[in-house]
Amino acid sequence: MDFFETIMFPFKWLVSIIMVGFHEGLSFLGMPAANGWTWTLSIIGLVLVIRAALIPVFVKQIKAQRGMQLLQPDLKKLQTKYKGKTDQLSRQAMAQEQMALYKKHGTNPFSACLPMLIQMPFFFALFQVLSGISTNAKAGQGIGAMSHEQVVQFDQSSIFGAPLSASLLHGDPSGSGSAVAVWVLSIIMILAMTASQFITQKQIMAKNMSEEALASPFMRQQKMMLYILPLVFGIGGINFPIGVLIYWTTTNLWTMGQQFFVIRRMPTPGSPAAKALEERRAAKGLPPLAGKKNDDAEAGAAAAAAEARAQRVQPQRKNRKKK
Repeated sequence: MDFFETIMFPFKWLVSIIMVGFHEGLSFLGMPAANGWTWTLSIIGLVLVIRAALIPVFVKQIKAQRGMQLLQPDLKKLQTKYKGKTDQLSRQAMAQEQMALYKKHGTNPFSACLPMLIQMPFFFALFQVLSGISTNAKAGQGIGAMSHEQVVQFDQSSIFGAPLSASLLHGDPSGSGSAVAVWVLSIIMILAMTASQFITQKQIMAKNMSEEALASPFMRQQKMMLYILPLVFGIGGINFPIGVLIYWTTTNLWTMGQQFFVIRRMPTPGSPAAKALEERRAAKGLPPLAGKKNDDAEAGAAAAAAEARAQRVQPQRKNRKKK
């Protein structure tokens, strides 16, 4: 067993245990054990379990994204401060001040990728499980928590005539399905997977970012990722078994719905979604959410200005007395 297999071993067991648990439950309710829809619902159940477990991580991600947007004005000032300074000491000082800004706002540039990074081991584990179905079925072996009988059942299951273990690039390893069905279903699933991922990121950028955040250098990287990630998954999708495409499309749909809820109910301050929320509240006769925060901010600014004036005046009085 190589190093990668050793790392993936517990994830393969966990993925297969969850799938088998849902499969046994659905079979107990009367669904055929070897039916493709029974296994499809088991894969969807796997998504629900993983994404529900990731909700606390998603909350942290939202807070980190808000922090990244709030620090953009300070980050821009910092970049202006060190513009044109390429010596080692200036670079180190800029890096230290930048890290201090991240710490102050409780965020970092990698927080937005955290849920995807946590999901990747489960994704690769599912890919390994489904890719080895036909081979293990012929060899009389199980995979992870799946017994040989369950592996054979999965190998023989299909939806719309396309086996769940088949892929666009490698076709149907079991030879029990229709090649046309595999091509058509794979292409539809790949398009659904990439489109849902693109729409999710697009709605964040179009509705849930302030003007300052949209003009930041960080945003230019986000715009690149908006097109690069769906392209990468679209190209890689030709190698994914249909079962994996079902998993990734379902998790993208979950993300899209989750983001829609957050953007509508808890938008980023200063974003178009926040303005739309205030308009909806005004139409219902409700007080603005930002009112109290703005009042507090104005009061704080006035107090700071008064304190600054007092600090400027006080030394002058002392100097006059000394004279």
